[in-house]
Amino acid sequence: MRAARLIKMVLLLQSRSSMTGAELARELEVSERTVARDVLSLSEAGIPVYADRGRTGGYRLVGGYRTRLTGLGRSEAEALFLAGVPSALRELGLADAASAARLKVSAALLPELRDAATGAAQRFHLDAPGWYQEPSTPELLPTIAEALWDDRVLTARYDRKGTEVDRVLEPYGLVLKAGVWYLAADAADGRAGTGDRAGTGDRSGTGDRDGTGDRAGDSGRDGGGGRGGARCRVYRVDRFRSVAAGADRFVRDPDFDLPAFWEERAAQFARSILRDEVTVRLTPAGARRLPHVTDRVAAREALDAAPDPDGQGRITVTLAVESPDVACSQLLGLGPEAEVLAPPELRARFAEAGRRMAELYGP
Repeated sequence: MRAARLIKMVLLLQSRSSMTGAELARELEVSERTVARDVLSLSEAGIPVYADRGRTGGYRLVGGYRTRLTGLGRSEAEALFLAGVPSALRELGLADAASAARLKVSAALLPELRDAATGAAQRFHLDAPGWYQEPSTPELLPTIAEALWDDRVLTARYDRKGTEVDRVLEPYGLVLKAGVWYLAADAADGRAGTGDRAGTGDRSGTGDRDGTGDRAGDSGRDGGGGRGGARCRVYRVDRFRSVAAGADRFVRDPDFDLPAFWEERAAQFARSILRDEVTVRLTPAGARRLPHVTDRVAAREALDAAPDPDGQGRITVTLAVESPDVACSQLLGLGPEAEVLAPPELRARFAEAGRRMAELYGP
């Protein structure tokens, strides 16, 4: 414990020109007397810590002393340089800060590890937006991110299904999903149902959907009784029409877990929109391709519950879908590998589509 505290003290003094005994004691969560003893120990170990006396005095490192991060191995160093997503950092307004941080870390590494940055960048790249989508940066994203860092309350105007509403929000976290930014925030003014019921934002193969994830209702039906982050809703950042960070800070719920929150809400969203069922007979090829044209979880559940194949190797599945319109758009992608059996209206639409295709490609 003491060794870790001594290392932290050196890094604190290295990152600042000087610090008072009270500042160090607060950062290290010890008494000022312990700080004085630790400084003496560092001096005896050869670390040039100098104590300035007087009311404005404090502790500083002499002669630009710098320690090396000799404890980092190659895999750890490469992981450090992979931690940032370039496009996300750029959109958040942190590209310059990230570049400076990489340079500082590179300078502190041992010579044999300094190629870790270029080695990782040459081998791995994350392209966040989905295929066939033009990436766009919400104009207000940097303002929201700045308030998020400081836990500042946001006053916002939000476009909710064509109606602009004013809200006071406590921003808890930002999520980048398939090129779309979402904000997890608590309505500080106590009004529920202010967000989108968006868990993922992207629904492939929906035809008549715009991939926005916007649905009726709010994103937090189950969270109204909690505290802090437990009440968070999900908002699409590009739907904010104005945001302003006030001087007030909110007390962040220490138990809020952004990845767990997003995973739960995304799963809730994906399941909540599957309100209809269709019956489909699939060839072996159709069964293999089904998870690629519709909801993967729903497809897997349907395939697992299917009875044994018939004499032609085909299986009949009952598939949960968002709507007949969405199912038609998705299942048409399977072509002759899928035969819709029910509901009759959807089967009739497939028959009509087949007739029109025959007219186009027939003799």
